[in-house]
Amino acid sequence: MKRIARIAGILLGALALLVAGFVALNWAPDRPVDELKARWAQPPSAFIELNGMQVHVRDEGPRDDPVPVVLLHGTSASLHTWDGWVRALEGGRRVIRVDMPGFGLTGPTPDGDYSIEAYTRFAISVLDHFGLRRCVLGGNSFGGWVAWETALAQPGRVAALVLVDSAGYAIKSQSVPIGFRIAKIPVLNRIMDVTLPRSLVESSVRNVYGDPSKVTPELVDRYYEITLRAGNRAALVQRFLQAPLGVDERRIREVKVPTLILWGGRDGLIPVEYGGLFNRDIAGSRLVVFDDLGHVPQEEDPARTVAAVKEFLEPD
Repeated sequence: MKRIARIAGILLGALALLVAGFVALNWAPDRPVDELKARWAQPPSAFIELNGMQVHVRDEGPRDDPVPVVLLHGTSASLHTWDGWVRALEGGRRVIRVDMPGFGLTGPTPDGDYSIEAYTRFAISVLDHFGLRRCVLGGNSFGGWVAWETALAQPGRVAALVLVDSAGYAIKSQSVPIGFRIAKIPVLNRIMDVTLPRSLVESSVRNVYGDPSKVTPELVDRYYEITLRAGNRAALVQRFLQAPLGVDERRIREVKVPTLILWGGRDGLIPVEYGGLFNRDIAGSRLVVFDDLGHVPQEEDPARTVAAVKEFLEPD
């Protein structure tokens, strides 16, 4: 028994040394938001007081647009994911985008509530803040889930939906970014509160692209640095715990607004079959699949994907 205990002690000691070495090599503490603003909140970025948070927003395009486009990003992303769409739309449409609670430069919520109900209330608060009676509401991944829940909560205010590789169903992923997997593992996710290998972020971003060669160092910089915003890593863990996929999937059939569904055919996180389920369950919806794109097609190929949006919003 003494020999077994000695061996166990040696193994535990070695493990402790490995963990300590990993932490030392990959030490990455939270960064205050003010430190990140200079690079990631250039004009036209602004911060608005909303639900006890300083919410990072961008409001672009003509203010007289009667039905602005509002865009919601997905888990661990930011409003920057819509850059290409905004450049294509802002000449004729007002486009409002936000960093959702727990992500981007907005950071964590004061009350620690990351339920889908809390995110839906947040989206409605955004519409209220900008005085929007009607809008086109678009969302990618988790942002898509928030978008269709908002359309159910306030159908009179949502003129149309654009769902991009949207969450909502209880999914069986083919491939999950390593960062998401770690965020769901107790103990490991606590270590990630103070460490963040850049290679892990790069691997996660490449995982959600149909063509990983399109992932540039600048793109990895953005995801890496914004993930370090104070409170974001702890919020990610809570987002997964408090908003499990599929809890409201039965309600998708209740969506009654015109809906465009865009999907990347190479999406391993939410495979394209779920685009088909949305198309089946939302009466009158239209599904467009981009066979060569991944989970964030609006970022991977903004020109092609926004063309489908323009056709949907302004048909000949």
